[in-house]
Amino acid sequence: MNRLTSPAQLPDQTGRTAVITGANSGIGLATAAALAAKGARVVLAVRDVDKGRTAARTIGAGVEARRLDLSSLASVREFAAGIGEPFDHLINNAGTMTGTRQVTADGFESQFGVNHLGHFALTNLLIDRITSRVVTVTSSAHRTATIDVDDLQWERRPYRPLGAYGQSKLANLLFTVELQRLLTAAGSSVLSTAAHPGWASTGFTITSGNRLLDRLSALSTPLLAHGPDRGALPTLLATAGDVAGGSLTGPGRFGVRGPATVVDRSAAADDPALARRLWSTSEELTHTTSSLDPRPST
Repeated sequence: MNRLTSPAQLPDQTGRTAVITGANSGIGLATAAALAAKGARVVLAVRDVDKGRTAARTIGAGVEARRLDLSSLASVREFAAGIGEPFDHLINNAGTMTGTRQVTADGFESQFGVNHLGHFALTNLLIDRITSRVVTVTSSAHRTATIDVDDLQWERRPYRPLGAYGQSKLANLLFTVELQRLLTAAGSSVLSTAAHPGWASTGFTITSGNRLLDRLSALSTPLLAHGPDRGALPTLLATAGDVAGGSLTGPGRFGVRGPATVVDRSAAADDPALARRLWSTSEELTHTTSSLDPRPST
């Protein structure tokens, strides 16, 4: 299966377990519901456990909620320590967007800290227990983005909300590619894949810093975008489909809507030197290394 038009096409997931970040609403919730409907056990890794438990009850049996705040490395470590058994899929789905520069508990620019560094640390801490796939949700915003490795936290340049968001989403893809390189070098059968939902109406608010652009987005999204169920199709294909490690899935119609399939990414997202440099910098910032890395964990 290398094209997905409906969650009903998913293969049976009985006996499999998926951990999904940010899964109490939007695409994460739709992904969790689709996998659970196919028999998977699902862990909703969420910041608000009460909302997560409500979502779990809505989905039904085999779903539980656990607390994970990706803006805090202490929370990431605590969550990872609570996952004691091997599991099949880690789906790095959670994301944030802010209209002003904010910082995480560890002092990182919040979009980069949550969207990339939190998931980077989580994956490193869990990779020895993952048996099938690491799926990281990115965005088509990566296509026009650049990464300034010397100023990842936007401390020296004027803050641009969309620029910071795009940087974090490009980082997601560079992470996906470098993780796959490390997995292959280690002889692992685990795949690292990425997905982007296209234009999806999920309640995720665009906060670009430009009031006119934000207003136009708010007005047009309900009319032109697809909903969470359709937006989750690329994630589901990246999780359970016949796709290669390092690949990106997304909507087939101009990258906006339509069936999920394997799609192209920007040239910057395929830069191996940049991917390695970002990986090394991310290790230093999060004080984490994975079992794939010959250097000891810190």
